[in-house]
Amino acid sequence: MTAPHPDAPVIGLDLGGTKIAAALVGSDGTVLARHTRPTPATEGAEAVLDALAAAARAVRVHGITAVGVAAAGVIDPATGTVTSATDTIRGWAGTPLAAGLAARTGLSVACDNDVRAAATTELDGPDDDTTLLYAAVGTGVGGAVAASGRMLHGAAGIAGHLGHLPSPEADGLPCTCGATGHLEAVAAGPAITAHCARLGGRPAGRLQTVARRAAQGDPHAVAAITLGARATGRALGGLANALGPHHVVVAGGVPRVGALYWDALCAAFAAELMPPLRGLRPRPPRGGTDAAVLGAAALPRTLPLHQPATTGAPT
Repeated sequence: MTAPHPDAPVIGLDLGGTKIAAALVGSDGTVLARHTRPTPATEGAEAVLDALAAAARAVRVHGITAVGVAAAGVIDPATGTVTSATDTIRGWAGTPLAAGLAARTGLSVACDNDVRAAATTELDGPDDDTTLLYAAVGTGVGGAVAASGRMLHGAAGIAGHLGHLPSPEADGLPCTCGATGHLEAVAAGPAITAHCARLGGRPAGRLQTVARRAAQGDPHAVAAITLGARATGRALGGLANALGPHHVVVAGGVPRVGALYWDALCAAFAAELMPPLRGLRPRPPRGGTDAAVLGAAALPRTLPLHQPATTGAPT
């Protein structure tokens, strides 16, 4: 069951490791109200569900019947459950996200992974039949794949987790999922920062510091950034050969460090392509900073709704 009132406003919630963004979104995609609050990531899943409900109340108006949640972790929209997650949010894996939020708000809830929700804003509505490959490179490496205009969810909602592709550049490096040698271990922002130090550069607390040093010609910073970019480009190029996408979008904070990163990624991507795809190039996202929350608000119109156990909705 999807939203019974397609023209009614919907609450969109974007749950990240540090911040919850809430928006009241009209049926035409207009943001009517906003609210943000910190994510109580170290306090456990129940505290996070409470914070999500409080964020929803902050933008709620009379007549709202549904809320969409774009959340970190592997989210199964069919069950409304977090099937897997890192420890960025303590105890998040196994959380009944949809049921927990429905019980707290009295609203119907649809949920999905945050990157997949943001990727939906790159599609041109329900009649778009393109194939899309979407990567988000930031604190971690996430992704999404749409085929014939429909987002792929896969078993347990795991489709699109590009950061856990094997990567030769990351051979032997530990990944946040517990395995070794995955793309995220060399391509995510913290991974690039750590690799700069491994190469002999001065330790840095954040990627922006590494990027600044690279702009000043620091060879260790340049090498770390370009390695992460090349690893991402190679992985996306290989996936492009397998999926034949019409569009490849690379989002997140890491690509915004500048031309050094972007040029290296695009060159590595192009080098992997088979002849029929030689004209394909990655592009930045067009959804802007509201992409995840707008994608969240669209979920009740496309994904299963999980109903509250009682009919009396809190106000």
